[in-house]
Amino acid sequence: MKKVVAAFNMTLDGVCDHTTGIADEDLHNHYAELIDRAGVILYGRKTFELMQFWQEILENPSGEKSMDDFAVAIDKIHKLVFSTTLKHTAWNSAELAKWSLEEEILALKQQADKDILIGSRSLIIQLLNANLIDELQICIHPIIEGKGMMLFDHIKHQVLLKLIKTKSLSSGATVFYYEPTTA
Repeated sequence: MKKVVAAFNMTLDGVCDHTTGIADEDLHNHYAELIDRAGVILYGRKTFELMQFWQEILENPSGEKSMDDFAVAIDKIHKLVFSTTLKHTAWNSAELAKWSLEEEILALKQQADKDILIGSRSLIIQLLNANLIDELQICIHPIIEGKGMMLFDHIKHQVLLKLIKTKSLSSGATVFYYEPTTA
């Protein structure tokens, strides 16, 4: 069985708005490598729709190698989208989930030969509340935003974490790798 890995960006004060953060070469390369090692990434509708930006980069490359490489990586990985309003994904490597989040995760864990990535705030919160995340990779950007959507504002119970490693990026952002523990 492979791990369920939640990977997300946030500012130092916990804001996870996609318009904050430092989207530089190092960050794109970091996430392209993470995606290349995984078998599937799960998205909610809003994040999935934001990620469709990368389809445009595939069709019209930016000329920036790290962005173009990330577009290729995100296009290749299988995407499972949780939505009650979308009727189709308009992306060959994406499909709509047929079961509940927990049912899909349990099924994927049984059949996965690579890690399962979680790339949406709403899904991370649901899976943390259900104790179904094996690893959190939180990239903290050296920014205090002061306002915006908080990553962990709907957690129902305390989650204890064990730091397993860190990775510093050239922008000053740091990726913290955590495993949930049981006290």
